[in-house]
Amino acid sequence: MKDFRVNDVAARANVSVGTVSNVLNRPEMVAIATRERVEAVIAAMNYVPNERARQLRAGTSSMIGFVMLDAGNPFFMDVARGAENAASALGLTVLLGNSDDDASREDSYLEAFELQRVRGVLVSPTRDIGARVRSLRERRIPSILIGRAHSPAAASSVSVDDVAGGLLAAEHLIGLGRTRLSFVAGPLHIRQVTDRLAGAQSAVARSSAATLELFGATSLSIQAGRVIGRQIAGRRPRDRPDAIFAANDLLAIGILEAITLSEVPIRVPDDIAIVGYDDIEYARSAVVPITSIRQPSAEIGATAIRLLLEEASDLSLEPRDVTFQPCLIERASTVQGSA
Repeated sequence: MKDFRVNDVAARANVSVGTVSNVLNRPEMVAIATRERVEAVIAAMNYVPNERARQLRAGTSSMIGFVMLDAGNPFFMDVARGAENAASALGLTVLLGNSDDDASREDSYLEAFELQRVRGVLVSPTRDIGARVRSLRERRIPSILIGRAHSPAAASSVSVDDVAGGLLAAEHLIGLGRTRLSFVAGPLHIRQVTDRLAGAQSAVARSSAATLELFGATSLSIQAGRVIGRQIAGRRPRDRPDAIFAANDLLAIGILEAITLSEVPIRVPDDIAIVGYDDIEYARSAVVPITSIRQPSAEIGATAIRLLLEEASDLSLEPRDVTFQPCLIERASTVQGSA
């Protein structure tokens, strides 16, 4: 292995020393053709300044990066398991990163995966990252979004029709005769949350009797659900909703705990019916099993791997969207006697 001299690389590639430095540290600042010429020289000189250059010399990486929105949510871990199983069957490894709904952490993981020259990345984005994934694609690193893309044609995506899911949840509650519906949302910059809200609003708009109140939770967590649950339990009975649709199961679990353990316990589903979203194991095993909108989490992960590998083999492929349909799973939180 040779000592690395930026001047030698610059001379051989017929570029400035600053350009070589940018290729190594800020590749997005360098034109693609120039960048590839410098990388080829680095590889030919048999120098390995970092893992990124090692991948250039060794060939296509066997690693795939996955930046998930919330590792504390079992839904994302189920998606990751589906992706890992599909990748492992092909001799590939999935590296996991948790953005925790933090855009700066998300970008840090994407940058790290880019430097590792992974074969591609899966991302459950915190916000619109269309420009970022286009930049990765220019670096020959395809990206697959878990959830619908904000920017059309920015990248392929694998998602569930969350508008349809929200519609299913609200129609179920209205069909049970509930009229005072509430939607407990997490952060509204998350596309899945706003889509679920839009579906619920559509169902309520079709009803002559139902109304919908919005509660804003600080996060999609059990603790945030408990906070909202205590707010609801503190109201006079006639001012409470008679049905709650939570943006995910973790919120629903927190709400269920808070209202059933309040000073004057509220009966579920007699007084308030509850619907969650994701159909995680915790919802199925809650003290009152929670009705939920099911997503095919493992299939989402496996499908994302398939799309990623297809694009890694042919970067000329146009972005594609694969959308699964959700289904309602009835349990005792809305229908007495349901399992």
